[in-house]
Amino acid sequence: MEKKDKFIRNKEKSIQQLRFTIQILFSILCIWIGVEFSQFIKFLETNGISGSDYRPPGVEGFLPISALMSVYYFFQSGIIHSVHPAGFFIFIAIVGVSLLFRKSFCSWLCPVGFISELVGDFGDKIAKKLFKRRIKIWKYLDYFFRSLKYLLLAFFAFSIFSMSQLALAYFLGGDYNIMADVKMYYFFANISQTALIVIGVLFLLSIIYRNFWCRYLCPYGALLGLLGFLSPTKIKRNTSTCIDCSLCAKACPSFIKVDKVITVNSDECTSCLNCVDVCPVENTLDLKLIGSDKKINKKFVAYGVVLIFIAITGLGMLTGNWQNKIPKELYIELHKNINNLGHPTSSSDIQKLNEESERNAK
Repeated sequence: MEKKDKFIRNKEKSIQQLRFTIQILFSILCIWIGVEFSQFIKFLETNGISGSDYRPPGVEGFLPISALMSVYYFFQSGIIHSVHPAGFFIFIAIVGVSLLFRKSFCSWLCPVGFISELVGDFGDKIAKKLFKRRIKIWKYLDYFFRSLKYLLLAFFAFSIFSMSQLALAYFLGGDYNIMADVKMYYFFANISQTALIVIGVLFLLSIIYRNFWCRYLCPYGALLGLLGFLSPTKIKRNTSTCIDCSLCAKACPSFIKVDKVITVNSDECTSCLNCVDVCPVENTLDLKLIGSDKKINKKFVAYGVVLIFIAITGLGMLTGNWQNKIPKELYIELHKNINNLGHPTSSSDIQKLNEESERNAK
């Protein structure tokens, strides 16, 4: 009876069902955006005869590199570039959420993170049946692999931040960037055998080792992990009431040793609150503000993540910086030559772009 009561109490205080619901709803939204975008592609392919001329701005959320360039251009010029304005606000919303609640976008909203989590849960069940525990990579090998996403982030950051304001404007307003979302669509719609094999390998690795893509290769996650260090919220452990059951560490999807620290400062913490939910002792493991012992209600995290994202993207809509103003005729014209649209692929290309834009300005 006592175990049953304890189970009921733990179930009542769990936030995971609400988190799962939010993940499902956001994934459905992304699927709907994809369906709408496919109709826009059909509109382009038929020269406007069929399909829909409505291009869903939300598709720009899948263009993080272009969004980062737009943000950097904004800081240089004070102007929100008109080609992918929705991407600008979606990027700011993701950063805003992560600044307040660490890397929470990854565990509350990101559709890729959601799929990775489901695959990881399946892999964990298999591993526990076969090996009686989750599979872990040797610590120093794990450090090495985790550095890969930061190297990718550094590459993109260097490529973007080495561009002048003129070069950014030239690139952002160029034909390739205008059609970047369309090219992304065709990449997956007409996926090559090599790309399919790579995705298949990543999927398999994510079954064997939880969150393989997110943990080792996602540069977006690397950026949000670094921003998480600036977050005013941290998960803290009360050592005086902790019974050293290690349930928190076992529940952590990011393999953080929550039971060995007083404050969780890891760049892998996504504020999923799994560790807080499984803690059997009241007021022992909680999310708190830095410098305060007052715990934050877990539902505040759920509502906070959603409301911050809606508020910032809503600001883009209210200010008229959501739907771009590119004529549909231009989209149709560029679509005819889409296979020949290229982009800079190296730092030397970026330098050439800088020099060309500066010559054009003169």
